[in-house]
Amino acid sequence: MFDVENLDYPALLEAAEAAARATTGRGRVADYIPALAEADPEAFGMAVATVDGELYGVGDWEQPFSIQSVSKLFSLALALAYSSDGGAGLWRGVGREPSGNPFNSLVQLETEHGIPRNPFINAGALVVTDRLQSLTGDASGAVRQFLRRESGNPLLDTDPVVAASEAEHGHRNAALAHFIASHGNLRNPVDTVLEHYYAHCAVAASCRDLVLAGAFLARYGVRTDGTRLMTRSEAKRINAVLLTCGTYDAAGEFAFRVGLPGKSGVGGGVLAILPGRAAVCAWGPRLDQAGNSVAAVTALDTLTTLSGCSVF
Repeated sequence: MFDVENLDYPALLEAAEAAARATTGRGRVADYIPALAEADPEAFGMAVATVDGELYGVGDWEQPFSIQSVSKLFSLALALAYSSDGGAGLWRGVGREPSGNPFNSLVQLETEHGIPRNPFINAGALVVTDRLQSLTGDASGAVRQFLRRESGNPLLDTDPVVAASEAEHGHRNAALAHFIASHGNLRNPVDTVLEHYYAHCAVAASCRDLVLAGAFLARYGVRTDGTRLMTRSEAKRINAVLLTCGTYDAAGEFAFRVGLPGKSGVGGGVLAILPGRAAVCAWGPRLDQAGNSVAAVTALDTLTTLSGCSVF
């Protein structure tokens, strides 16, 4: 067990990497988006950015990968931050409860009248993207700009090959969007919403980029430059939804093993928040049945177990 008050992050990352490497061969790389199937299945990286400005990494922590659903955290934060009503309007169009179904399921939309269960399943993220598009006129551009500024990486961008691959094979997402629109829960044309949704999901970023960009939640809403993106209460609420809904229908298992708010993506990344301390991102392309990275979850489990740091 480490000293909780004076964590040795390099040592923790070394131990987490060893645990992650031991999962070699478990899980499979996402292949329903063909461009993602080309990822090296044995790649692994992990990074920590503390609220005090320290940055640590191991393995392939500076290698860009497709962030996929991790982008939903940032689109939600921006939609809430830019809302003039504190997000009240957005929350009328999307819920805050775990779905208990796969991230691309259509099942609940019909019985719940086009209101997605939460902002991190695909249906909910489409509604959030729609609202951000209305607020900014360029939803995906707003997400990219935020990521670039917070990470200090001006080259961070959407991978056009991945975005095109998602659009070509995005029949279920299109079905979700049209169904939501049929209930009057989209304000922009379906094609526009889908274009921006695919573009922010297809952003390529590294563990380094993501911990720097996500650290505003560890700082309770304060950006890298010291300005406030959102109130402490709003940051708390995003962390709460991350904990209950951020890792698809395995959020309970993630809370049990890792004990942190986190958002995963089928590109293999998982961004987690230690409120008041740090942002942590781990990446490994092999996924479990729920769509979460086997190596990344194992690494985060190891880090919180050894450090004793969690929200519980």
